[in-house]
Amino acid sequence: MTTPLTGTHRPLRRRARASAATALAGAVAALTLTGCSGLSFRDDICSKGEYPVMTVGATGSACVKDDEKVPEGYTRHPEGKVPQKVDDEWDVYWRTHTVDKEGDIIDAPGVG
Repeated sequence: MTTPLTGTHRPLRRRARASAATALAGAVAALTLTGCSGLSFRDDICSKGEYPVMTVGATGSACVKDDEKVPEGYTRHPEGKVPQKVDDEWDVYWRTHTVDKEGDIIDAPGVG
């Protein structure tokens, strides 16, 4: 014997499963798009074929093509202290430090 409810339970269960799957997919997408997924992606400081340079006496920076010289007013980063990715150790460091005309590392003016 079938009850009137028997016919309605199956479609409700299917809808509930579909809603749960949709909610789960939405949550995964939100985590991925907001960077909370545990996987991080950081942009390179410069494009392929370029190297980073910094402003002498300030915190500015730029990228120069590999076959070009360092522009006036800029210098290469000290060896071993070159930022590679946005927000890596050296990218963060050079936001508050710079080099003077003699090449010595100093605190950046106006920071602190």
